[in-house]
Amino acid sequence: MTYVDGFVIAVPTANRQKFIDHAEHFDALFLEMGATRILECWGDDVPDGKITDFRGAVKATEEETVAFSWVEWPDKATRDAAFKTMEERMKTDERFSQEKHPMPFDGMRMIFGGFSSVVKLEK
Repeated sequence: MTYVDGFVIAVPTANRQKFIDHAEHFDALFLEMGATRILECWGDDVPDGKITDFRGAVKATEEETVAFSWVEWPDKATRDAAFKTMEERMKTDERFSQEKHPMPFDGMRMIFGGFSSVVKLEK
């Protein structure tokens, strides 16, 4: 069943286009490695919570917008193989270079995880 990697990040609002450009570059690599679907979402209705919320989770400032992204894979084995290949290619393939393609946000505040799907409804 589908495996999903999810990401929540705080992006300087002024870096919106840089975020989009960065995402398009790396998302193409995820697709090349076997991902089946990727969504990059820019927060426009991210309310403050009473106990916790997206903004607090990534320590977003007033000058930042929360972005929510996910990558769908056919299964965990495909995802794991892709991550291994990407890690190896970071050393030799400039397309994977973080120096050549720096993140336009603070990656230390990104939250992420891999998830096995348990329910899938489609229309």
